[in-house]
Amino acid sequence: MQGEDINDSEGEIKVSFGYQCNSGGDGIPSGAVKGVESRSDIPRNGSFSCLSGAALSANATLANTNICNGLIGSDILPSLDSPNSFRRVPSSPSLSRLDILSSSLQSSMSNLSCSPPSPVGSYETDSYILKTMSVPTRSDSFLNAVEVQVAGGAAGEDRVQAVCSEENEWLFCAIYDGFNGRDAADFLAGTLYETIMFNFNLLDSESKQYVPSIDTASDESSYLEMEVSSRSFRNGVLDILHRALSQAENDFLYMVEQEMEDRPDLVSVGSCVLVMLLHGNNLYTLNLGDSRAVLATFDEGNDMDQSGRLKAIQLTDSHTVDNELEKTRLLSEHPDDSMPVIAGKVKGKLKVTRAFGVGYLKKKKLNDALMGILRVRNLISPPYISTEPSLNVHEISKSDHFVIIGSDGLFDFLSNEEAVKLVHSYISSNPSGDPAKFLVEQLVIKAAHSAGFSKGELLNIPAGRRRKYHDDVTVIVIILGTNHRTSKASTCI
Repeated sequence: MQGEDINDSEGEIKVSFGYQCNSGGDGIPSGAVKGVESRSDIPRNGSFSCLSGAALSANATLANTNICNGLIGSDILPSLDSPNSFRRVPSSPSLSRLDILSSSLQSSMSNLSCSPPSPVGSYETDSYILKTMSVPTRSDSFLNAVEVQVAGGAAGEDRVQAVCSEENEWLFCAIYDGFNGRDAADFLAGTLYETIMFNFNLLDSESKQYVPSIDTASDESSYLEMEVSSRSFRNGVLDILHRALSQAENDFLYMVEQEMEDRPDLVSVGSCVLVMLLHGNNLYTLNLGDSRAVLATFDEGNDMDQSGRLKAIQLTDSHTVDNELEKTRLLSEHPDDSMPVIAGKVKGKLKVTRAFGVGYLKKKKLNDALMGILRVRNLISPPYISTEPSLNVHEISKSDHFVIIGSDGLFDFLSNEEAVKLVHSYISSNPSGDPAKFLVEQLVIKAAHSAGFSKGELLNIPAGRRRKYHDDVTVIVIILGTNHRTSKASTCI
């Protein structure tokens, strides 16, 4: 599938960043591509060679949120945003953002078991927070590194993050697709990554150790032991991702309850969540809502240079009422409510069945904070929106080519297969190009054609009004592998 080019003068991609790993000399050398950060001083043995990210806004939003006494908007988010390139930051700052956040919530954040917050001013609570929020040592978690590379930005109500450590061979990417406002997405962007990092300290010390490859197994017993250890480690990682999300949800809804008298709109603010963690050959995903992670892989035994056998495999679940499994689950969980789905939406409000925040569909007292037609009538058996994520781990093979993660705005116009074909065609003919930005450009072309506009006419429509024609869209493309085929697929801004 061939895509069209878009003239940059006709519009602007609001967020676009790229990162190329050191490829051992086979790929493009450091500095050869404009806007690409590259590390040449670290040996590369990981499972990705480069990534690119791009985003375009359609919604008009207010300035950075003032939640948590303004700390998220004024102190935390600006230090995370680097929309034009990756930048290096120390991984163990002297004052953690979570320390700041715990102060703003008056030491009332929920604990790691996700129980309700303890009373404000409790000595036990204060001591617990000071202990769990302290900066860990490098030995505390397998993800810790001396420094990491960070990129992030915002487009409308979407927020995007990417954090990379070549030293420890891991990559963290997240897309938070906010709705009814950007406060929930801002909260996630300001806290979830660090919450995940701190929760990794819960891993048992034995499971933190590197699991030997099958080749090192001396006998069948050793092989089985390694298989059990590896499986236990992967389950531990998934459990920590789950715990961190639950903690963030508890903290956010607690904050909403504290501020809803002054800002009742907060009870309706929510976000979809898509987190991807690549460590070694394991690709972990966590998702709530309708953002997607799509793997491009070749049929087993097929020549990787032949695009005809490239397959698109969705690694995440779609949590919407259009998914019959989700609709059936929703109906079964509310047997006393004859109308949990109204006009194709949960209680007539949301198409997504699982999401972060959106407290008015989870707690009656939050729904009661709304007035008139904004309030949900007959909220018989909340919660109606689940915060139980879909979790998955995929072991990367030599047949796997790249991964696309994107908010639903991308897939409103492109199927999984179309997106994969476009990226593969593009990086094959543009080894120094930016596949994420290219995908966003193709979406603009399709959206403009659908609306009867030219590309320039669509992009000249102000954010807010342009939401009629397409959603906020955020995309990250991760090129897998370290061989010549993928190491040439660098990225630019």
